[in-house]
Amino acid sequence: MEKSPAFTLEELCHQTVMLVEQVGEFITGQLGQVEQGQIETKSLNSLVSYVDTTAEQKLIAGLQAILPQAVFRTEEETIAPAEGEWCWIIDPLDGTTNFLHQLPCFAISVALAKGQQVVLGVVQEINRRETFWAWKAGGAFCNGRPIHVSTTNTLAESLVSTGFPYYDFSRLPAYLEALTYLMQHTRGIRRWGAAAVDLAYVACGRYDAFFEYALNP
Repeated sequence: MEKSPAFTLEELCHQTVMLVEQVGEFITGQLGQVEQGQIETKSLNSLVSYVDTTAEQKLIAGLQAILPQAVFRTEEETIAPAEGEWCWIIDPLDGTTNFLHQLPCFAISVALAKGQQVVLGVVQEINRRETFWAWKAGGAFCNGRPIHVSTTNTLAESLVSTGFPYYDFSRLPAYLEALTYLMQHTRGIRRWGAAAVDLAYVACGRYDAFFEYALNP
């Protein structure tokens, strides 16, 4: 007989929400404090500062306390990746370029996978202090209120979000073709610069659709 876990996904989710909101407070406190010499370029148009790495370390420490047996897959690789049944997937600051330019819309994104299936997710859009969360078979919420996707069923009435290619331009012609079509056949297109927020806004019905290529977990 399979042994029942000593925790529920709902309990894990609520603990993760509290941790993410604490780290969000740290990030808020650093807005406008990063100097040019403290910014590094990881790859083409991919920036990182001590805020990203420190936030990631804070998340890792907190998540290790919540679920000690889990391994990690992280954006800034402040901990070595490993194989395990449970895996936290972390982007400590999605929208780093926005953050460094003091533009609104950047977020913390944390997910928990069991095997190949994501079973829990938390995204905090830091500027509006909106925290989105969900766990498998438990529904989805924003600041404690149930959310659901849009009921719009025509493209002409849809508001669509996208992310511009910024390092991988291999599919640029096809992307521009799609962008051109959607400009002409939707209510409008928006680009925030933080895919985790785009996806959360689809989940709560603010956007009707989102598309982007070359994203990572």
